[in-house]
Amino acid sequence: MSAPSYCRASAYQLFSQQMAEVECGANLFRAAFAIALHERPEADLAATETVIENLADAVCKRAQSQSPQALLAHLHDVVFDVFGLSGNTDDYYNPANSYLPEVLRTRQGIPISLTLIYKRVAEPLGIVVHGINAPGHFLAEVETGNERSMFVDPFYKGGVLNESEIAKRIEQATGRPIPTNLPLMPRATHRQWLSRMLNNLQAAFASTGRERDVLAMQELQDLL
Repeated sequence: MSAPSYCRASAYQLFSQQMAEVECGANLFRAAFAIALHERPEADLAATETVIENLADAVCKRAQSQSPQALLAHLHDVVFDVFGLSGNTDDYYNPANSYLPEVLRTRQGIPISLTLIYKRVAEPLGIVVHGINAPGHFLAEVETGNERSMFVDPFYKGGVLNESEIAKRIEQATGRPIPTNLPLMPRATHRQWLSRMLNNLQAAFASTGRERDVLAMQELQDLL
């Protein structure tokens, strides 16, 4: 593996190591964590994963039934009400909103990072969560054990949306009407998930003239 020219070596190495099995949820989370190491070299992966494990354990201890509905109810209570995970509406474009250890510390982030934390807490509970790569917004699709999935918006404290509400939220985020032929709820592969995170950071860095950081994110993107 060649050394990066712009990205911090520890971030580049950890990100690269996850690529062989990135479609595993744990590896997706670790790759996303690696992105934060570029600016947060002191971040501790084990400590970050322990926060996730503790949240999942709290759900398990609360749930007297292992039914998907009971687990989901307690998942939302623990993650959004007790822990207080929510969208950062005051400083949306701050790059820190994409850094998992920072999001878990402040309990605020942007849709894509919040959805990843939600997914990672849900997985040990047997709840399957997909990322929805909607234009202008990122959502969670939750398999409920029924024929229809549930669509959750972690940015707005886990609100459950129907298709009409999703369309309105996308229009609010993009500022324009949705073309009728546009799929509203395309599932993101894990590589697409990471690519979108890196695109977000490139846009944030470019807006403030941080060219070397833009190039660092491009180096990580090249590993995808």
